[in-house]
Amino acid sequence: MACRKQSGISILLLIFTLSSIFGSRIQAEARHLLETTLPEVRKLEIPTLPKPELPTLPKPEVPTLPKPELPTLPKLEIPTLPKPELPTLPKPELPTLPKPEVPELPKFPELPKLTVPEVPKSP
Repeated sequence: MACRKQSGISILLLIFTLSSIFGSRIQAEARHLLETTLPEVRKLEIPTLPKPELPTLPKPEVPTLPKPELPTLPKLEIPTLPKPELPTLPKPELPTLPKPEVPELPKFPELPKLTVPEVPKSP
């Protein structure tokens, strides 16, 4: 059990050490590339070629076609239907109800008015 844990740690340690070794080497090579000068290359001259001339083609003539005439259709007569007449119904009448009478409320006796005592004022 302990052997498995150590092998996992040792693999991580191995990866870390290898990346640190090769990482510094790549940086050194990149620095070396920055310091070197490249030789100058002369510009190439591209010769100018004459433009090819294409012969002009005659425009094709499209023959004109006569406009087709549509035959006139006879006007259709639609027979008119008589409107249906609904019979008139008599207006319904509601019966009148007698108005209910509400009894009057009895009079309550009057109570004497109470007087409020005065609160003494603070000096």
